[in-house]
Amino acid sequence: MAKLYKYRVSLPGIKGFARVYLMSPETSLYAFHKAMRADMDFPLDQIVLFKAVTMEGEALARFSVKDLGQGTIDAVTLLDCHCQKWDHFHYFYDTTNRKSVLVDFVEEISSSMVLTVPFLLEAESKGPNPIEFEMGYVALEDMAAEKRKKLMLGVDGEDDDYEDFEDEEEEDEYGTGEEVYGDGDDMYDGE
Repeated sequence: MAKLYKYRVSLPGIKGFARVYLMSPETSLYAFHKAMRADMDFPLDQIVLFKAVTMEGEALARFSVKDLGQGTIDAVTLLDCHCQKWDHFHYFYDTTNRKSVLVDFVEEISSSMVLTVPFLLEAESKGPNPIEFEMGYVALEDMAAEKRKKLMLGVDGEDDDYEDFEDEEEEDEYGTGEEVYGDGDDMYDGE
């Protein structure tokens, strides 16, 4: 039986987002970064940073493409981190704009599965990519209980921003209801 590590990726304060990965302890932080970048559509043009933190948020170590004291992300493995009790990270996928997700060690499991790359457990993952939350997406779990109940019952109680479409022909700007462009017989043919 092989040992595998399970990690959960989440957004601070948002219940409606999670990604769960199974990985070999020998997986490098770089391989984990590549999997998260591909799965969550993170930008390709950013230098990334794994910041190991305590449960209280105190920084313990930092890892990037450049050695910041404890090694580079292509040389440091999850096993290295776990042995040091660096099991909680802020993964900055956009360092310029300080955008990050939380990465937490969940458990070590024994499995007959042999993994060479991080494996996304879709059954335990939920929600759209983090960029959707930045653009205003609100997950059902994150809504106020009253609003969620109304949505589930199909009761809104507020004026909609849209109206039902009617089959009636709309009038043009002159109020005639006629086609503006005509049938094309009088088009200019270049002569």
